[in-house]
Amino acid sequence: MKRYIIAIGILATGCNTAGVESADKISGQPAHQETGRAPVNKDIQTGDLIFHTSRSDQSRAIQIATNSRYSHMGIIFQEGAEYFVYEAVQPVKLTRLSNWIARGENGKYVVKRLKNSDAVLTEAGIAKMKSTGRKYLGKAYDLKFEWSDDKMYCSELVWKIYKETFNIEIGKPERMGNFDLSDETVRKKARERYGDHIPEDEPVITPDAMFRAENLITITEH
Repeated sequence: MKRYIIAIGILATGCNTAGVESADKISGQPAHQETGRAPVNKDIQTGDLIFHTSRSDQSRAIQIATNSRYSHMGIIFQEGAEYFVYEAVQPVKLTRLSNWIARGENGKYVVKRLKNSDAVLTEAGIAKMKSTGRKYLGKAYDLKFEWSDDKMYCSELVWKIYKETFNIEIGKPERMGNFDLSDETVRKKARERYGDHIPEDEPVITPDAMFRAENLITITEH
């Protein structure tokens, strides 16, 4: 059964949280002081994927479109004793984990990890992953869900970091044309993004596709 095409058109705005305070330790800049609920699980580590439901006004349409609870995601980086989420918002940035969690609906989130992470996320592997991530730092948010590296949306950023660093695919990209438009909320958002000209052959990777990836395991859920 086809899913709704709005995953393409509005996931961009669902992931987009302009104005959020962030920490740019990946670029060597000092972190901003932020507030928010502290993470309650001590087992998280660099390279974990974190998902939550955005509280943006587009989030409900994203959930309908992807048949998923989750509308935003990022990748966890540890810097010293602190944790951050590297995410594609406006622009691509590092956000303190506690602040990222507080932005989500009811403070709920899920953390997932690559099944063979011990073999992949070695000290050298983590250094390489962070190096890959630096090239996307500061890029603008991609409102049209395009596959180029000029701009980034949330799941694209994480997918490309794993693919380019380790040649590991987490979830499978789909064609825009494989999605279906049937809900009025979804149709409205699609028209806002594309008008009558949806790029059907554009590859798309959604948070839902990554959340369901068979090479991930769940670490914690709150």
